[in-house]
Amino acid sequence: MRAMLLEQSGQPLQLRELPVPRANEGELLIRVTACGICRTDLHVVDGELTQPKLPLIPGHQVVGYIESAGAGADGFKVGERVGVPWLGGSCGKCGFCRSGKENLCDQAVYTGYQKDGGFAGYLVADARYCFHLPDDYSDLQAAPLLCAGLIGYRAYRLAADAGRLGIYGFGAAAHILIQVAHHNGQQVYVFTREGDTDAQQFAEQLGARWVGSSNERPPQPLDAAIIFAPAGELVPAALRAVDKGGRVICAGIHMSDIPSFPYADLWGERSICSVANLTRADAEEFLPLAAAIPVRTEVHCYSLEQVNEALDDLRNGRFAGAAVIRMEAPP
Repeated sequence: MRAMLLEQSGQPLQLRELPVPRANEGELLIRVTACGICRTDLHVVDGELTQPKLPLIPGHQVVGYIESAGAGADGFKVGERVGVPWLGGSCGKCGFCRSGKENLCDQAVYTGYQKDGGFAGYLVADARYCFHLPDDYSDLQAAPLLCAGLIGYRAYRLAADAGRLGIYGFGAAAHILIQVAHHNGQQVYVFTREGDTDAQQFAEQLGARWVGSSNERPPQPLDAAIIFAPAGELVPAALRAVDKGGRVICAGIHMSDIPSFPYADLWGERSICSVANLTRADAEEFLPLAAAIPVRTEVHCYSLEQVNEALDDLRNGRFAGAAVIRMEAPP
């Protein structure tokens, strides 16, 4: 199979010919048809996430079809379409796993980080961490739901009662979550990099109540704000934008250092919290909801050979919505 391989952190991915993997006990062998590109992939490739297995096939928003199943891979049939998300396994025994917080498991493994991911013709995945996908979505449209959607939704639930919701950074996750917020009758205020008119216009098209740059104050205090951009300096800015009792939610897996700020910006029972990874329960709740709303994903397609170009376009904000790798059909 063809695969884009990370051989050294900080270096471009290399196109390689590799053997097709085999499904062991409890695993599915999946022929990949689409794989979303996430900012987390950038953090892995750029070395900001420091514990990848190397060499590594990145990619963790995987859509594909089951080619074979190992013994004990229950609940799936050969030929079915499945999605493979960031969380690739957890111990199932620790206090976090037993309390429904498998996203915090110290023994968790992640697709496209400790396990080979979807920038390849095939991958193997633990069947317990795979999901059937709503029929309403094409393979390309479904891919962003598996991380931008799932982790974004996990962050959104912490702000679900906010009448006025701020979103910092308007990329793949934000363009999904604004649709959920509108479905729930919330007003959304969007903050982007200064001069990013494409993202601002895209947010307006999706119904943002107000758009501005990240150094601006919204016209009204916010009840909550979600930060998708990996910029620590946005935390104090968001604290100043939320009302007393407001919550600032940091939704990225990596963020630059948060600068010091006066206690007065936090006072008034404002709070800061982070969101880590996802659980299978998040997928079981969000995927049917996305189909029911329905959430529509804006995707920009690249070939497998264009993964480095896609990563660079994401790094530099050259598109609105989500990037997705379209795999060629096998001969």
